[in-house]
Amino acid sequence: MSTAPLEQAIQSTRAVLSAVTPDQLAGETPCASWKVSDLINHIVGGQYFFTTMIKGEAMSDAPRPDFAAGDFVAAFDEGAAASVAAFNEPGAMERIAHLPFGDMPGAAFANIAATDTFTHGWDLARATGQSTDLAPDLAGALLTGARAFIPDAFRGPDGKAPFGAVQSVPENACNADHLAAFLGRHV
Repeated sequence: MSTAPLEQAIQSTRAVLSAVTPDQLAGETPCASWKVSDLINHIVGGQYFFTTMIKGEAMSDAPRPDFAAGDFVAAFDEGAAASVAAFNEPGAMERIAHLPFGDMPGAAFANIAATDTFTHGWDLARATGQSTDLAPDLAGALLTGARAFIPDAFRGPDGKAPFGAVQSVPENACNADHLAAFLGRHV
């Protein structure tokens, strides 16, 4: 297992983050409980979370930084570099990661990290009026993986379950839109 999907997801999401302007931070997102600033904090903070979890470290009790209030692209770059490095450490893909939602091998966690990073990049693109036709090959591969591993038991209302109900999407929609709809986003 390589970190290529995670690195591609990082690249795609970084491009979206780079186009966000300060006047968009209070805007709505496809995640009903988050504003653009909340989504940015989740995207950036996620990279640090992935690093901590794959290294087997404890989460800090310190208040989380407000990445959206500063140079969130630089913070994302720093967190993403640390995340990729942590997944590339010898044995990381075989090591069991102890996550808040269960234990799994590092390789499976890397796929979750790639899907999370990419999908929230889609959310941000949608929220800020950018194209959602992101990394078509990666989106198709992530969709295939998500279809194989996300059970209906993980679906429910926003804030109560990791994923919403599968949404309809036009057949000719881009792969990223199909992935977003499968993960419960309205396209």
